[in-house]
Amino acid sequence: MRKKMTDMVFEGLLRLADDNLILGHRTSEWCGHAPTLEEDLALPNIALDLIGHAQALYILACELNPKYANEDALAFLRLEHEYKNVLLVEQENGHFGNTVLRLFYFSTFMKYFWEALKEQCCFEKLKKFSEKAVLETSYHSQYSSQWVITLGDGTEESNRKMSDAIINLEPFVGELFSEDNFTRESFQKDFFPELGLICEKWKAEVQSVFTKANLDLPNITLKKRGGRNGEHTEVFGYLLSDLQYMQRTFPNSSW
Repeated sequence: MRKKMTDMVFEGLLRLADDNLILGHRTSEWCGHAPTLEEDLALPNIALDLIGHAQALYILACELNPKYANEDALAFLRLEHEYKNVLLVEQENGHFGNTVLRLFYFSTFMKYFWEALKEQCCFEKLKKFSEKAVLETSYHSQYSSQWVITLGDGTEESNRKMSDAIINLEPFVGELFSEDNFTRESFQKDFFPELGLICEKWKAEVQSVFTKANLDLPNITLKKRGGRNGEHTEVFGYLLSDLQYMQRTFPNSSW
């Protein structure tokens, strides 16, 4: 693989892995705090799925860049500006409705992303991985969509909280579909799918769920961005200090 192509694949793997790691960490924060026992089991399991996706992607990335000894080095030993996740996944959990809406937005996007990669991707190892990832991500989308409907079409208070969650997250959603030089080149090279097509499918599914939930889908525009370039919100620094604590305090520690 030529260096330019290798660099592009490495960048793409980092973006995907960082998205999954950070959302996995955020979701894991519900362990022991979820509103019911069933959700206290479901959310940590979803978090484990996301972190497992991140680990697999970091392993692939390490194979392309000898600078990083293993997946732990990528997950725990980089500086804040070296993470490439979208801003949506790093936002604080807020209330339960806010958390399931964020999961619904992201997992629905990733479901269509993995489906597209499964059909066409020049990097065979990622294409193979997408076959497994799409199954788990589809469950995440289904699980979170049911909660969006339950809360949106529930009581007056639960509907209000879901409406507030839509307002809170709306500025960060557009970055999922934001194009830059990397996304355009990766599409031309058959590495990543076209984000515009995924956006259309995402909007159609979200609108369908919101209709059942008596919620209004806002106009999705690019309001806040920067995560793909390592420019994060203030809360990300606090998240990293928690995420990286053990590995930085006890270097090379492992299970």
